[in-house]
Amino acid sequence: MAELKLSESRDLTRIERIGAHSHIRGLGLDSSLEPRAVSEGMVGQTSARKAAGVILQMIRDGKIAGRAAFRKAIGVRIKEETEVIEGEVVEVQIDRPAVAGAASKSGKLTLKTTEMETVYDLGAKMIEALGKEKVTSGDVIAIDKASGKITKLGRSFSRSRDFDAMGPQVKFVQCPDGELQKRKEVVHCVTLHEIDVINSRTQGFLALFTGDTGEIRAEVREQIDTKVAEWREEGKAEIVPGVLFIDEVHMLDIECFSFLNRALENEMAPILVVATNRGITNIRGTNYKSPHGIPIDLLDRLLIISTQPYTEEEIRKILDIRCQEEDVEMAEGAKQLLTKIGVETSLRYAIHLIIAAALACQKRKGKVVELEDINRVYHLFLDVKRSTQYLMEYQNQYMFNETGEGEEEDVHATVS
Repeated sequence: MAELKLSESRDLTRIERIGAHSHIRGLGLDSSLEPRAVSEGMVGQTSARKAAGVILQMIRDGKIAGRAAFRKAIGVRIKEETEVIEGEVVEVQIDRPAVAGAASKSGKLTLKTTEMETVYDLGAKMIEALGKEKVTSGDVIAIDKASGKITKLGRSFSRSRDFDAMGPQVKFVQCPDGELQKRKEVVHCVTLHEIDVINSRTQGFLALFTGDTGEIRAEVREQIDTKVAEWREEGKAEIVPGVLFIDEVHMLDIECFSFLNRALENEMAPILVVATNRGITNIRGTNYKSPHGIPIDLLDRLLIISTQPYTEEEIRKILDIRCQEEDVEMAEGAKQLLTKIGVETSLRYAIHLIIAAALACQKRKGKVVELEDINRVYHLFLDVKRSTQYLMEYQNQYMFNETGEGEEEDVHATVS
């Protein structure tokens, strides 16, 4: 009988997507907001990091608030008092019908505190909720009287020796004291947009899940703003400003900037953070030039943090961090060449070459990325300057070539 050979089966590993900034863990500041040289994936840019740290601390301390009215980024923390039953489960008795189709099952729940003990009758819905939460004797639970929602708070310390071993997810709590029935303050966190949706559609709360929000009328928003303002005065709610981040803000046109300017006057707003890498350029939709492509009147409302070009040493440290993040082992000579490429082209291009060089190394069955791997991928994948030079050299062989003589000079100046 022929011998069967089974091919080796490789274990499927979890696929992790490594982004351009996945090595960044924070701003790399100490407790006094002073930047460390290399920390949390951050290298250099000490002034910009310190400025960002100051802004972050001001936001946390509530000393700065946004002025951009985007309601999805505006949180509302609503406080209300509700009656709850809180105690340790002594016993759960469930009576199931002996015959199928008979009356629904019923039962009894015994709860206790340090001062009292009470037996509650259970209906079918409460029995189902207890089963869903896997409540057993010794658990400390809380039951919302209005909604019937059951929350498992943990396991009583008095039952900590019931089992020889416990999982790390088991939380032990003290048995509640006082009365079983208490009034507690419950906090609900929603956004203004969610309140808009609930109040603007006939299906109310279900509109959040159907996605059919339609157009929300201005009158609805005004009424909600008035009501939220009343709740704030009564101490029933507080505004939690979020952060609205707009990257490549220069891509917005003049109408978007006009809307932002008008929205800046709204007192209930998140923190607005914008980013751009443009110099003095046209504002989209106009013939006017402005710093960063942003109108001057909007720029005047912003705190601007500038960044500086990276030095060769900083580029080398960043590439070391990226190699570690992408689990790529690279020879010293290869790192020096990659650093030189990063100085002459761009840091982003050099970072992209890391994984490409690792694949080239794997192709030749190597374990350490060498100079030849960097050299190979450098000639396979062009950077912006070499790609532009190539296009200028062979532009006449491309379709729809619209570059004039004056534009050619501008492109050559940009490349050089």
